Amino acid sequence: MSDPVRQGLHARLKHWGLSILGTSSAALAVTAAPAAESTAPLNYFLHAAGPASAPTLLLGWVFTAICVGVCLIIAVLLAIAILRPRPPVLPDNVGALAATQGGINWIYIGVGVSTVVLIAMLVYALITLERMAAPNDPPTLTITVTAYDWWWKVAYDDAPDSSQRFVTANEIHIPVGEPVRVKLDSADVIHAFWVPTLAGKTQTIPGQTNEQWIQADHPGVYRGQCSQFCGAQHAHMAFEVIAQNRADFAAWSAQQAKPHASTSSPTSMASSSVAAGQKLFEERCAGCHTVRGSLAVGAQAPDLTHLDSRRLIAAGMLPNTAANQLDWITHAQQIKPESMMPSMILSRDEATDLSAFLATLQ
Repeated sequence: MSDPVRQGLHARLKHWGLSILGTSSAALAVTAAPAAESTAPLNYFLHAAGPASAPTLLLGWVFTAICVGVCLIIAVLLAIAILRPRPPVLPDNVGALAATQGGINWIYIGVGVSTVVLIAMLVYALITLERMAAPNDPPTLTITVTAYDWWWKVAYDDAPDSSQRFVTANEIHIPVGEPVRVKLDSADVIHAFWVPTLAGKTQTIPGQTNEQWIQADHPGVYRGQCSQFCGAQHAHMAFEVIAQNRADFAAWSAQQAKPHASTSSPTSMASSSVAAGQKLFEERCAGCHTVRGSLAVGAQAPDLTHLDSRRLIAAGMLPNTAANQLDWITHAQQIKPESMMPSMILSRDEATDLSAFLATLQ
């Protein structure tokens, strides 16, 4: 068995073992996600990394404390009710009437206290929503994120110069310390955009554009996840937000805006393989995928112009390696059942040529 085949088989077995634990909810998506070394853990919702998430984090802890306190009070009152001695039964149910009158007084007190607490919680929640509705400073960047079954299209389409606009997938780069406006759309069903360390959840609804803003205080990789059940691969619909300093972000943006260099005139055996791979890609993949600078202009699947610049593939499921790329192409329905990506049958030469072409998508 060759090394690429062995690596691909190992990756599939690893995925299948993990996916048994993570197919039904966003909470299980952490368990289901492979590539632990390259994916930020979703349990970072217990921390805040930006001003859009800090108010909701505090709100969550306050509400949690209130709920725990209510449960403790109920448990104590229940224990008292069970353990306290019963009054003697008096003629004409006078004792029962007296107990009933005392119970009614407790009900009045409980209803009053509960009403005050609930109103206070409502007011605090509304104040928090108002605080995080918009950033203190105007956003320096606007991106449009469109949710698909089951991946994320990310369009950097607010640049004045159209040549600087581009589209990527499942990976959002933002400058550190600057508010970013996120416009949210859906191409099919209702999804939910959630980067717990940076902001709360916002739904993506077909035919409606919602908005959110995010900001990262420090450079790093922040895990995002669809948190609205949207179908069979809901738990495998992840993305990453990568916060960079302004210079690194500018360099990344400039590189992403470039089209793919043409390989139509091979001058060596290696470039001949690349050209053959591009021809194969344009014949079999161009209906869904785009590679700017080639004949591939599909719109239903991720733009792959700079595929190799991404950390992960398949919406966060696999590390972006040459072996995993081929494994995903040839076993997509085994790795991510019911996704729109078909499993393709490739000969050894076709796989070699296609891999050579994909390696040029820097």
